[in-house]
Amino acid sequence: MANVTLDEVTKIFEDESGEIVAVDDVNIDIKDGEFLVLVGPSGCGKSTTLRMVAGLEKPTRGTISVDGEAVTHLSPQERNVAMVFQSYALYPHMTVRGNMSFGLEEATDLSDEEIHTRVEDAATMLGIDDLLDRKPDELSGGQQQRVALGRAIVREPDAFLLDEPLANLDAKLRSEMRTELQHLQEDLDTTTIYVTHDQTEAMTMSDRIAVLNDGKLQQIGTPLECYHRPNNQFVAGFIGEPSMNFLPVTLEDGRLVGEHFEYPLREETRANLGDQTDLVLGIRPEDIEILDAASGDHEFPGIVDVVEPMGNENTVHVAFEGQDRTESELTATISGMRNVEGAESIGVGIPENAIHIFDGETGESLHNRDLGDVEGDRPLRGAEAA
Repeated sequence: MANVTLDEVTKIFEDESGEIVAVDDVNIDIKDGEFLVLVGPSGCGKSTTLRMVAGLEKPTRGTISVDGEAVTHLSPQERNVAMVFQSYALYPHMTVRGNMSFGLEEATDLSDEEIHTRVEDAATMLGIDDLLDRKPDELSGGQQQRVALGRAIVREPDAFLLDEPLANLDAKLRSEMRTELQHLQEDLDTTTIYVTHDQTEAMTMSDRIAVLNDGKLQQIGTPLECYHRPNNQFVAGFIGEPSMNFLPVTLEDGRLVGEHFEYPLREETRANLGDQTDLVLGIRPEDIEILDAASGDHEFPGIVDVVEPMGNENTVHVAFEGQDRTESELTATISGMRNVEGAESIGVGIPENAIHIFDGETGESLHNRDLGDVEGDRPLRGAEAA
């Protein structure tokens, strides 16, 4: 186990068109035994960051440290980290046992007996002890993924580095393996850095999430911190499925004025906005109320565009009254037992205690939702990790 620290890490690639900044001045301190997920869209720099920690890429600037010791210029084999790739990268001519033991045989002074014991123990932990004499082409995708994990586990590294290891699995197996990976990390208590573009994986697996976009670190925090207290509009839109709704508005006389609605604000909400008048109102789909009719200050007449039944819930696309129904601005999530039809006239409720407000120019978060109504006495995980 180990702390892993990235201090002002930058990676610049050069091609015919000039310099490409893949990772831009990233600072992350990963705690001993922590499960950190690097998440973001394709091309955001998350895999490049992981490869720099592994030693497969050299930072242009900055320092990477493990337990306070700079490893920036050390080779991969000198860093005592183990990486699991998306492609698994198993040797097709070797058995499972051979794949798991090969690295130990080549890079350590362990005896054959010690290597055998490590391989057997890891295979038992992963439930593949009956597959040790098979070759990769005789295994399913999930079994190959376990072998790749086992090859990392036998190294007994200071840190595990996982680059989208579940991307090649089908949806059901991916869900099962998310749970297995969490149990495995808890049992081993090894510092883990996990890369994914799937925000569901990030939310369900991590102790903390580091959200990247265009090579820049947007926010680092627990899943609930990033979900309920996003630093900016990008994080708010990226974390959560369906995504947060965003409505361009201007602030006029204490009211948010959109193209098809006016939204009065409490004074305490208004005070968070400073002198900004060009704003964006954000509301998560599950916080929108679908009503029989609009009657309150924060309720508006609307019309249903499309309903997407999901079984346990329905995703409802809604347009404001006076707006073309096919240009619906809002997505709401309601119970699957609630019957709503396309073209139906409804009321749309946007509770003020659930809204987010962002700077319309910079995207910076100016006001996040009130968490005073969160059920239970136990604080969010973010309060524990802050």
